[in-house]
Amino acid sequence: MKSEIIVPLDVASQGEAISLMDSLPEVGFWKVGLELFVSCGPQILQILKDRQKRIFLDLKFHDIPNTIAGACRAAAGYGVDLLTIHATAGRSALSAAVAAAGEGAKSAGCSPPKLLAITLLTSLNSRDLAFDLQVLRELPEYVLKMALLARETGINGVVCSPQEAQQLREICGDDFLLVCPGVRPKWASGGDQRRYMTPSEAAKAGANYLAIGRPITQASDRAAAWQRICEELAAVV
Repeated sequence: MKSEIIVPLDVASQGEAISLMDSLPEVGFWKVGLELFVSCGPQILQILKDRQKRIFLDLKFHDIPNTIAGACRAAAGYGVDLLTIHATAGRSALSAAVAAAGEGAKSAGCSPPKLLAITLLTSLNSRDLAFDLQVLRELPEYVLKMALLARETGINGVVCSPQEAQQLREICGDDFLLVCPGVRPKWASGGDQRRYMTPSEAAKAGANYLAIGRPITQASDRAAAWQRICEELAAVV
């Protein structure tokens, strides 16, 4: 199993996004999050598709089942590859998302996106889970419960910290997608990520995709940073 890198387009405008894409022509998989999508809408998705790039639409839907179904139905029509929904939206919402994404893709004549459930944001740690969110479970156990709920409802995989990837891979199986943010090379700052690993560590833990942003996009030489990380992953056996 080889991990692939997804680079986030975490910028505020279409112009900045195009500039970032131009500086990293070898990147084949880009993430569009809330800031950029709210700023310029689905036009950015068409720009990526015109460049024959794969798209991770990371909007983290979290609402009542009917609203989530409508959002997933519409988003699936864009022809994106990955789409996120919070696992804490609950069983009914997750099931509704699966059905609606299939409907939306069929109507648009495209393949449905792989749906990913957010287990727990990588900016949160065990203390945040217990004291701020009042969840009285150990963090790895909580993440596993969210992943199992997602799998039971037909969701294709989860977004999780690489620190939980090995356990999820062992329990949820090889066909369950694991997308891991919170990946930082040893030479990069952890930033606001609280639960992170290096690219090689995350790959060995079983991650399918590594979302790596600032170590690449904020580097003085983006292309060199990208290449350095690719070489680290190529050495993983």
